[in-house]
Amino acid sequence: MSTSAHSPAEPSAPAATVTDRLVEANSKYASEFTDPGMDAKPVLQVAVVACMDARLDLHKALGLALGDCHTIRNAGGVVTDDVIRSLAISQRALGTRSIVLIHHTTCGMESITEDFRQELEREVGQRPSWAVEAYTDADQDVRQSMQRVRTSPFLKHTDDVRGFVFDVTTGKLREVLPA
Repeated sequence: MSTSAHSPAEPSAPAATVTDRLVEANSKYASEFTDPGMDAKPVLQVAVVACMDARLDLHKALGLALGDCHTIRNAGGVVTDDVIRSLAISQRALGTRSIVLIHHTTCGMESITEDFRQELEREVGQRPSWAVEAYTDADQDVRQSMQRVRTSPFLKHTDDVRGFVFDVTTGKLREVLPA
């Protein structure tokens, strides 16, 4: 009978994930955190709806500080039923009055189509209940989003709704006028 000179293999530690990195960063943040003493009502009474694109640092681009605004982000920054839901809560329960819509140049939503839903259905066997909301013209989609906000019966304040396209190469906003 032979015995191994090596001890059983030590289980290796799992590789750190991106989420582990984020949790570690939060630990450091929390150790230095001081309660700012504010509530959920945005100081500037504004809600910003924007694309989830990682190149958009909205607070920095708009000169906003913690507590200034509500930020609602999704793929494309389009106004969907869920965005209307969030805006209604933002306005009716938390006092916002202004809405800023921001799309951006070279958005991924310009490179996919509604066929994405069919591809998902083929892959998982179930069709998504949501629309992709892909578009080919950011300006036109901003106009459509402004119209959706302005005509929603759930929103109290629709007189200060403005739309913009953020240029990811210059950092500048370009205003889109309604149709």
